[in-house]
Amino acid sequence: MSEILSHYHKVNPTTWVYLSSLLMIALFFKFSRVWSVRNLDLIGLIMLAPGLLCVVYGRELGQAAILQVGYIWLFSVGGFFLLRMLLDPLMVRRPLLEPNLSVGGLTFLGISLLIFLMANVVTDKPDNEDLAATSGKAQVVATDPESQEKAAAERFAKQGPGFPLLSYIPSISTRIFVDASDASSGAGSGQVDHRAIEVDTQKKANMATARTMAILSQLAIVIGMVVIGYRHFDNVKTGIAASVVYLLLPYTALMKSGVTHVLPAALLVWAILCYRRPTASGVLMGLAIGVNYYPMFLLPLWIAFYWQRGLGRFLSGVVSMLLVLTAVLYFSSQGLAEFTANLRQMYGFMWPTMEPVGFWKLSFNEPVYRIPVLAAFVAMCGSLAIWPAQKNLGTLLSCSAAVMLGTQFWNAHGGGEYMAWYLPLLLLTIFRPNLEDRVALSVLGEWRARRKIHLAAIDRAA
Repeated sequence: MSEILSHYHKVNPTTWVYLSSLLMIALFFKFSRVWSVRNLDLIGLIMLAPGLLCVVYGRELGQAAILQVGYIWLFSVGGFFLLRMLLDPLMVRRPLLEPNLSVGGLTFLGISLLIFLMANVVTDKPDNEDLAATSGKAQVVATDPESQEKAAAERFAKQGPGFPLLSYIPSISTRIFVDASDASSGAGSGQVDHRAIEVDTQKKANMATARTMAILSQLAIVIGMVVIGYRHFDNVKTGIAASVVYLLLPYTALMKSGVTHVLPAALLVWAILCYRRPTASGVLMGLAIGVNYYPMFLLPLWIAFYWQRGLGRFLSGVVSMLLVLTAVLYFSSQGLAEFTANLRQMYGFMWPTMEPVGFWKLSFNEPVYRIPVLAAFVAMCGSLAIWPAQKNLGTLLSCSAAVMLGTQFWNAHGGGEYMAWYLPLLLLTIFRPNLEDRVALSVLGEWRARRKIHLAAIDRAA
């Protein structure tokens, strides 16, 4: 940031946690209703910060004990919010609790935070290890089927399920106001090395792609939350408030911004935004599934939501997008063996790995414990198809947040760190009004009626 702002000095991560927490309390804590659910939610969001700091410092300092405390802390707070999201459909009374700042002030603060976030994404560089891995993958092209399958299997085991082509894009740090080490490497021996030049060019291309994807994904999340507040909550101030909290959260400032972190969240936010257009919502959901696989567990909930009306259009959107992504994999693969391995990674066709990272790598954990947790998660996703019986936009939001939050408890590769998957949906649930009337049967019916009126008006004008 010093390249953009003269004499700019970055703030320590702990200091930023203090500042952002105090700012969130000043803006959103309801001092006139201390014992409200909104205040409890706000305290829970602030309580995520200590766990994040322990994970960041524990990893950077190589302190396993600090890292262990951080993961346990994140899982404890995540368990609280999981229960909160599952109980949200039972909360019928939802009084309007507006922020302690005007719309103009919130907008100015949100735009300022977003500009700092984007500037930090542009100026920061990926880690050396991350860049080396992505550039190395671009250089190695296996020719025999056995080597292709082995390389794809190794990538699958290291990175987890997801769209294989996105593994070539490194993660960009979003440490807004926070110190980050320079990831640039030193020069060589002075001799012209064409392979080194090629690798450096590939690195620059990967970095440019990563920065563009990170900026567009973060921008899509913020804009989507604001538009949801305006169109579906009938209160633009609520959408702006949710997006400002998202930008203030220490997670947005401390963790990496990779395609496996923020892109699925952006797609899910826009799927919610387009819920009155089942085909568009299905296309976005299919793209989210193809990118990161885990949104596939949302299908029972969303199918139940569209069961009475719009199910065919929603499923057609999901299936068509998955077919497009499968075709892209087929034409980009070097052979049938690589295509099969890439397809397995995209759809997560594998047994649960017993060599996890993050929370499940801690000394007191046995990897086999993930299997009953995974079984409980699958049972929860299936039960959301029948409960609650009457699904509206509010239950779609809260239960979708619960499903994406639940993935953190068994995900072997993130270990509780992929909070961007559920944070936007969680914040929209916290700030949402009563949405009991926003059910597919009535809302899609109203849309059809308006479309018929619009077509009739066009016929009369013609």
